Amino acid sequence: MLIGKTGGLIAAASKKVSQPTLRLGGITVVRRIVFTFQQMGLFPIVVVTGVEADEVKYQLAGRGVVFLHNEEFEDPELFDSVKIGLAFLRGKCERIVFSPVNVPLFLPATLRALLAAEGEIITLSHKGKGGHPVLLSDAVIPDIMAWSGENGLRGAIGALSHLRSVVEVTDEGILLSIHQQSRLQQYYEENKAAFLHPRLRLNLEREEELFNARTKLLLLLIGEKSSVRAAGGMMALSPSKAWDMLNKLELALGYRLITRSRGGARGSRSELTAKGLVFLQAWQRYEEKVIASANLAFELLRDTVEEPLKPGVYGL
Repeated sequence: MLIGKTGGLIAAASKKVSQPTLRLGGITVVRRIVFTFQQMGLFPIVVVTGVEADEVKYQLAGRGVVFLHNEEFEDPELFDSVKIGLAFLRGKCERIVFSPVNVPLFLPATLRALLAAEGEIITLSHKGKGGHPVLLSDAVIPDIMAWSGENGLRGAIGALSHLRSVVEVTDEGILLSIHQQSRLQQYYEENKAAFLHPRLRLNLEREEELFNARTKLLLLLIGEKSSVRAAGGMMALSPSKAWDMLNKLELALGYRLITRSRGGARGSRSELTAKGLVFLQAWQRYEEKVIASANLAFELLRDTVEEPLKPGVYGL
């Protein structure tokens, strides 16, 4: 069920090396990566949880994010979380951007450069050193997931080196991990302006809000799980709230988005109708175009400003 052009995957499970709720610049590192992904229109975004899973879900519950849990988070390999996320995203988007949660400070411009590159596998380099995030096409996911050699994702990408392209960037953030907190904080202070961006919240409304990022994700997950309850559970949404959102949206649109089947040997099931799938795909294409246009317009706006506004000027 192809929905989006580019999805996002964040590995935040490992008890040893992940600190998803570490605060950097006023927000947690997992929120920062999600914000950067959403700024570029990535959908769906999967967060593979483990350590601090409940707090991560609380932090991101309203952001339209899929939560998948790595049961082996006490001592998992990063590659295990990558496989969990890729298994879900396979077939849902043309490309996937992956980042571990412990490398949170790559710049939005760097992600833009990554998305602009062409190839099956795109990796980033700063002064000859490879970093994150990386971009994988949907076509290479079977080969990545089948890798059983050494060095996890790095080894899998190495085995597919003939499909790999490298983009050199000036962004040191692709290398900085949460274990370099002093330099990480310093780098954030040096690049605060680079994280300024327009925040677009594309909603469908009449007298009230009817469709937003959470509703969009709910439809996607119903198509995946054939269950409103299971779909809501993957995005920290109660069944009653999910049904309320769906009923109001269908009433406003005037047609069914999901089927309803109660009881029987297979239990209750709900699946996307043909119109529901078309609506979801069309909205995602619309959203991608709007976000791309808005980001371009914002960059042009920044280019016209000769000096940044200073505190105390214009009432700031």
